[in-house]
Order: sequence, then C-alpha cells, then structure tokens
Amino acid sequence: MKKLAIASAIAASVAAPCFAADQIGAAMMAFDNQFISLIRSAIDKQATESKLTVQFEDAQMDVVRQADQVKNLINGNNKGIIVNPIDATATKAITAAAQKAKIPLVYVNNKPTEPLPATGVAFVGSDEREAGKLQMQEVCRLLKGKGKLMILMGGLSFQQTRFRTEAAEEVLKTPECSGIKVEDKQAGDWSRISGNNIVSNWITAGLKPDAIIANNDEMALGAIQALDAAKIPVGVGKDKVVVAGIDATQDALASIKDGKMAASVFQDAKGQGAGAVIAIDKMIKGQPVKPEIFIPFELVTPANADSYANRY
Repeated sequence: MKKLAIASAIAASVAAPCFAADQIGAAMMAFDNQFISLIRSAIDKQATESKLTVQFEDAQMDVVRQADQVKNLINGNNKGIIVNPIDATATKAITAAAQKAKIPLVYVNNKPTEPLPATGVAFVGSDEREAGKLQMQEVCRLLKGKGKLMILMGGLSFQQTRFRTEAAEEVLKTPECSGIKVEDKQAGDWSRISGNNIVSNWITAGLKPDAIIANNDEMALGAIQALDAAKIPVGVGKDKVVVAGIDATQDALASIKDGKMAASVFQDAKGQGAGAVIAIDKMIKGQPVKPEIFIPFELVTPANADSYANRY
C-alpha cells in the first residue's frame, strides 16, 4: 500500500501542469552605483509582483561588456529585455538586435539619443531638464541671485548630463539669477570619488566657489568630502559653500539633514524600475504601451527631506 501511495503521488506530480514564470533580462550599467542599485531593486520587486523572473547583468560601466551582455540576453531564454544604457549614443545596435529577434525592449533611466521605433521599444525615465531647472532655481534662491558657481557634470555620453546642465544654465539667464557666474565645469563619472577629485583640484588651483551643483548626488557628496577635507564650511549660510545634487538618495538625504547638502532633486528610482517592468510585461502580453513614460522629479530641501526617507 505504501509503495502504491508513493507511486500515485509521483504520477500526480508528473501529470500536474507546471507553469514556469516568464523570464526577462535586465542589463544594468553598474550595480555599485547607489541610484542604479535602487532601480535594480525596484525591477526585482516588481518582477516578483508581476510573476516574472529576472536575469540581471552588471556592465560595470563598460560599454563593450554591456553590448555583449545584451546580446546574450537576447539570445537567451528571455521574453523581454530591460536595458539601463551606459552610453545613450551607442544604443542603435541594441535596438536593432531586439527588433530583429522580435523581443520587446525597454530602456530605463538613460534615454537613447536615437529616435526609437514606433513599436517594440519604449523608454521609462524622467524629464532630465526638469531636474536641472529645479536644482538651479533653488541654488539661485539660496545665493540671492549672485555668486560664483562650479558645475560637476556626469559622463558626457549621457543625456542626463547634457539636459541637466543645459537646463541649469538656462536658469542662469533669467533676470533673477543673472548675477551668478559659472567659473568652471568639469565632467566626472557620476562617482563620489570623481566629485572629490575634481573639487580637490579646484581648491588646489585657488578657486573659491559660492556654490557647486552636481548632476547627481554621488558627485555632490564627493564635493562635500573635498570641501570638508580643506576645512571649507559647507551648507547654507554666510561664508558657506552651497552644494546641491540630484537623485535624493539615502546618503544625500542624510547629508541634507546634517546641514551639509543644501538640496537635491528626487528622482523616483522605484517608479522607474517598477515602470520598466510593468511596461515590458505589457509588451510581452501584446498590450499597448506609450513609447515614453516619464516619472516626475521633485525638489528636496531641509524643510521636506524627512518625507522622502521611505520613498525607496
């Protein structure tokens, strides 16, 4: 009887239908970037809710490696691909490969410079110009419309770098901010180390900014480290250097609460990551998806920083 029961159980398990979750691929520019790691976590969480599994790839900021990873994801057992591109100008081959394989493709966070096909490809991210505008308007207010400004730019191949910087410079053309002059601007690689190194070099060269804006929080935090090391006061107030970032990461929020970073701009990593998965899931199912899905930016200051602590 015991053997019969075991045999019956085995037969039942074999006969029972097994529905494996669809797998998607997600090629990320760098796992060790704090903001990108938040997008990755949001992708993972939303995929679970959408009953999808995810094969993640870490390009470690290497364009060639990312191209190979995307190729492998397309040739693998993936129903759709999410790509967080390192170089917005080098996505044409990725788009063409996905279209040829008839695999849905969603770009997240870094928008390709190329026009995207009408179907089969979408972008989920934010209007980068809005981030630069909000950031610079707040710094202008804190400086009362006059002073010397330094700009820490991200990688030059990124749409974020171009649009955030251009939008900030447009604000400086307005009458209320025209007394602020850009003393220098340099490109980093979005890292805290690059922000620290660039600002340290500025200090060594004798440059004395009234404010530093960075295209992201990591470089802004690096700038604060360099200023602290040189014993230059940082924050809001007389004789203090105003430093502002973009992303409102947890480390940036802590810095704002400590009175160091003056402001940041909240970029909804959770919204971008989840939005990318929702979009790819709809595309896999043949449902319509907007070609561009924008997640709004929000200004973060000491007055409202506490409300963003749990937004991730």
